[in-house]
Amino acid sequence: MLLRLLSALVTGCGLLALAAAVPAQDFPNKPIRIFTAEVGGSSDLITRIIAQGLSGSLGQQAIVENRPTNAAESVARAAPDGYTLLHYGSTIWIAPFIRKVSWDVVGDFAPVTMTVIAANILVVNPSLPVKSVKDLLALAKARPGELNYASSGIGSATHLSGVLFKALSGVNIVHINYKGVGPALNDVLGGRVELMFVSASSVVSHMKTGRLRGLAITNAEPSPLFPDLPTISASGVPGYESVLQVAMFAPIKTPAALVTRINQEVVRVLHRPDIKDKFYATGLEPVGDSVENFAATLKADIAKWGKVIKDAGIRED
Repeated sequence: MLLRLLSALVTGCGLLALAAAVPAQDFPNKPIRIFTAEVGGSSDLITRIIAQGLSGSLGQQAIVENRPTNAAESVARAAPDGYTLLHYGSTIWIAPFIRKVSWDVVGDFAPVTMTVIAANILVVNPSLPVKSVKDLLALAKARPGELNYASSGIGSATHLSGVLFKALSGVNIVHINYKGVGPALNDVLGGRVELMFVSASSVVSHMKTGRLRGLAITNAEPSPLFPDLPTISASGVPGYESVLQVAMFAPIKTPAALVTRINQEVVRVLHRPDIKDKFYATGLEPVGDSVENFAATLKADIAKWGKVIKDAGIRED
């Protein structure tokens, strides 16, 4: 009797494993939708490069769906069958600390992979008499509350990069909030605001013409894309890191075997030389890590920024 019971259990487990594997083997047999932010934004452009690569390798079209206000909600409510994915920046896991949202990153989404990261660059208007982060720290400490940094909005990477800089360095620089990168950057270019932590793609051309002075990158490690710029961490603010991160998610109940299959396909695209070149040309560094590595990174990042935001008292509602 016991032997028959054990045999039945083993057979049942085998059937369950087979059932889980079949969807992954059959996937995909129809188009895949990838939800992301507004048309023309960084997440949108990255998503389109990945979608084009997936369409070629999977034999099914990967369609980009731009949903500026409800991308996360749409995917959270979608069937967990691998045909609806979310590709978005770190706003997805940072926003809940700042404002009320209708999703729970841990409860609603299955991590697939980190797709790309990108350095922000700490830039200053050339009229500011500083040529390094150490110069800036010295000036800020000599003139507390007098230097301003621009951001593209509360909770944006341009904002939180400055919040972390203040927290780790102890300087008093004042946040000036704008509605978008364009207006913020224009005021730094015009000298009305002294500095900004901003994406490399937005400022490299201005650095080349001398309209802005780049002091350092926000990566933890030196970047081969910007060999002439040191990291902020190595320039007087130990432990500093604040990068643009974009990642892929599936609905939470998507079978593990299917999540792994999607991970493998996306990682394969990200590691293609032609795709890498496209990202490098715009200042982006492809990642394409495992499901487990991304899940660990996500957990650490949520803890890090949750504390930074709480300590700074940042809240919109």
